[in-house]
Order: sequence, then C-alpha cells, then structure tokens
Amino acid sequence: MLLRTLASALALTTCLAFTAAEAKTLVYCSEASPEGFNPSFFTGGQTFDASAKPIYNRLVEFERGTTNVVPGLAESWEVSDDGLEYVFKLRQGVKFHASDKFTPSRDFNADDVLFSFNRQLKKDEPWYKVSAPTYEYFDGMSMPDLIKNIEKVDDYTVKFTLTRPEAPMIANLAMDFASIMSAEYADQMMKAGTPEVIDNEPVGTGPFRFVAYQKDAVIRYEAFADYFGGKQAIDQLVFAITPDASVRLQKLKAGECHVMAYPNPADIGGLMNDDTLQVMQQEGLNVGYLAYNTMVAPFDNPKVRKALNMAINKEAIIESVFQGTGSPAKNPIPPTMWSYNEAVTDDPYDPESAKKMLEEAGAAGLKMKVWAMPVARPYNPNARRMAELIQEDFKKIGVEVEIVSFEWGEYLKRSSEKERDGAVLLGWTGDNGDPDNFLAVLLGCDAVGGANRAQWCDKEFNDLIQKAKSLPTQAERTALYEQAQLRFKDQAPWATIAHSLVTIPMSKKVSGYKMDPLGSHRFDGVDIAE
Repeated sequence: MLLRTLASALALTTCLAFTAAEAKTLVYCSEASPEGFNPSFFTGGQTFDASAKPIYNRLVEFERGTTNVVPGLAESWEVSDDGLEYVFKLRQGVKFHASDKFTPSRDFNADDVLFSFNRQLKKDEPWYKVSAPTYEYFDGMSMPDLIKNIEKVDDYTVKFTLTRPEAPMIANLAMDFASIMSAEYADQMMKAGTPEVIDNEPVGTGPFRFVAYQKDAVIRYEAFADYFGGKQAIDQLVFAITPDASVRLQKLKAGECHVMAYPNPADIGGLMNDDTLQVMQQEGLNVGYLAYNTMVAPFDNPKVRKALNMAINKEAIIESVFQGTGSPAKNPIPPTMWSYNEAVTDDPYDPESAKKMLEEAGAAGLKMKVWAMPVARPYNPNARRMAELIQEDFKKIGVEVEIVSFEWGEYLKRSSEKERDGAVLLGWTGDNGDPDNFLAVLLGCDAVGGANRAQWCDKEFNDLIQKAKSLPTQAERTALYEQAQLRFKDQAPWATIAHSLVTIPMSKKVSGYKMDPLGSHRFDGVDIAE
C-alpha cells in the first residue's frame, strides 16, 4: 500500500487530542486498521468507518441514525412500473476533494457514477483488476447478473437497467460498496502509470478529506470546506487505531480520545457511572456465528454440523463473553428485523446426543480448527474466549480443537477461501435493514468464496431467497424468508451464537452523535465543545 507519512509529532496518538487551539479536533479510538480505502473491495466495518463514511458519498444515503434512504449524490430517482429501470437525477455543483496528486477540474457528474459501478461490473474493463480486488458485496449480492446496463443519459442523469425486479435495490445503493469515486482522478493516475493510487490515497465528495495514514497507528482527516451538505463543525477528525479495548478505555478516560469503539462488556457498568462520560446503547442489527466449511469433509455432512451445534453451551458463552449484553441466536438474522421466524426451534444443548450423532456420521475422534477473530465486534466482544469455551465443549464429545487467528485483514481474507480449514468465528451487522443483506450476502450461492464463510450453496435455500427479493411486497417476501430460515436451521451451515447490544461511550463534550443501527461510526453532524 502506498502510504503518506505523518509528521513525527502526529505519530504519537497521545499528542493528538486538544493540541490545536485554533481548530476543533475530534479523536476517535477505533479498534483496527482499515483494510484499505476503497470500500468496494472490502466488508470490514472498520474499513467502512475509515473510508466510505467520512470520504465518500453514494447516489442515495441512509439518514443518520436510521435505515431511511434519503437523497445523496442523486437528488431524486424514478423506478419504472415493471421495476427494471431506475433513473437517477444527479445533484449539480458537487465538488471533489483535492490531494497532493490531484486537483479536480470539474464537478461530480454522470461519468463518475459509470466509472464507480462499471469498475465492479465489467470484467473486461481496464480498472476491474487494478489493486487485485475482490468485489465481495457486488458479487455476493448477484449484481453482475442483476445489472444489465448503466447508461449516461446526460451529464446529470443516469439510468440503471436490471434483468429482473429487485426489491432492495435502492437500499442496496446506499451501502458502502456503492461509494462514488472520481473518474477524472482515475484517468490521471492511469495515464501516470500508478492507477492503484486512487485506492490508497482516496478522493471523494464526502464531509471529510483524507489527509494522511500511518499504518496501524493513526488516520487524519479535515473537514471539506466545499462539501455540498455544508462544512462540518469538526475541523479535524482523527482515528487513533487502538486494538486493545482496555487501552481504548484508558485513552477515553484520560481525554486522549473523545469516542471509543467496542468497550469490554465487563467495563460498561463503570463507564455508565463515570460523570465525565455519556454512554449510548441500542439493540444491534447483528448476529455472531461459527461457520463450518461445508465444502470440506466431514463438515459437508449436515449431521456432523448439527452434532457440533448441539455440543455448544450457548448460555455459558452468553454469560462469560457477553456479560449481560447479548442473547442467544437461533436464526441467521436478528429478532429486530422483519421476517424473523419465531417458529424456528434452536438446536438443543445436548452433549450426549451430539457425541452419538458424530459416531453415527463416522466422525468420532474428529480434529479441527476453530478460528478466533483478533478484534472485538458487537456480535463477538471476545472471540478468543468464545473459541476457548467452544474448545472445552467440543472436547466433551471427543473433538480436539486447535484455536488459530491472524491479523484482522488477513483473517478476513483467509477465512473466505473455499479450501479453508476448520470453522470460523465471525458475524455481521446489517448494511441496509433488509433480510437479503444477511441471507444472500452471507449464505447465498453467489457469495461462496466471499462473505459466505460457510461456503454453503444450497439450491432450496438459494431459490427461496432469490425469489423473495424479486417480489413487490414485504408480506410476500416474509413468507419466503421464513421458509429459508427453516431450511438454514435444518442444514446447519453455522452454529448461530448471539445477538448483542451495541454500546458507544464518549466524552460529554461530544454532541450531535447518533448511533447507527447499521453499526457504523459516523462523524458528520457531530460537534465537540472547546
């Protein structure tokens, strides 16, 4: 990755807070480094927080604090009666950021929309393979089959033509992968022979302009004076990358950061009793799970997967890992989401039956790996501890577990590989408030080798979810999604572990912050007292 080096005084995050009397600076203690700065390549929340949210805009956006879709770079849109054509009227006068290598000569227009989507859509397009990307969302959501054509009607009108109706299409276009990049910047870097620069030194239209990144330490942004939504109250935004939750807490209490991500559950009570802090909480649109690799024996046998599920003491995990902030999961979507199937019966905790089922399936004496995430997430605040508890549970039925982990970016990359060994602890926070965002992106056939960590392609399940998203009403879609959840539970590609509360502590000096039901940390519209 091409990195711009920070001045040495900024390398120390302890020197970042409150040093510029002439400017308002907000420091956010984030939990991990971004995988990169092109949000179409990745699925990690820390990457979207650092790229899509501050730097870029999309045609449509989620209103802060809600899943309501509102105009973004498109002022308005119309959908044809047959649901196959989407015409977007683009906002005029929108400025792009400038950088060391690029000064825009024009405003945002339709060319930027075509570039941003065609890069993901057209495999014969020169940009398709630049930076060796994987388009996990675009491919996992069947976009290559769905989008027939994207055309520029004029400089400020774009038309998407689909191959079939797609009920969540507008909400999908508000997701991070649909961020709009500068075609002019791309053209200049391609001519210079350095096309990958646009993915590492980002230029967008968003509320904050990228300034510098020191890997695994700090990211700096500044408010974009010409932002079409108005200049932000915060002059400087700093991400202090701090993987250890205890250290994030210390920095928050010391005033070295103003907002922190993902506190340890055991620390939440103390945070709520701290008079210098405010603590926000809400039910998360999330699920934590253990995904078996269903392409690799013996995990290709549903009976083996069911047996392992029955060996996991979920209540013990909730008590030890979540400490009052989680609840057991039985479905692959959270109970706060429409179409959640209450009628599904969870796998019972029954080690004796589990051991017998393994023997009947010819998997007695199984040895396997369980992958543990190196970072905290709302759906799994302590993956190492969870893996240890699962290791103990599996030992009781004669299964020997080796716990493995990797750096977060490497973990996400390796865990998506079809030949991956073992079962992986991971989870998901919804991107758009639609069940399709869980069921298709995480479990659909098109997502195998990507976000579908179970590598599970089940025709019955896939036919249900594909048909559901083509139907016009929520009631019709719900009926099919309920059936899909029953099929999922019967085939058990995951052990569903937990849903959780999300907690965000911050200084009382911070105002205007809104918790995002989609799990992002957004700082547009936020202010901080001097």
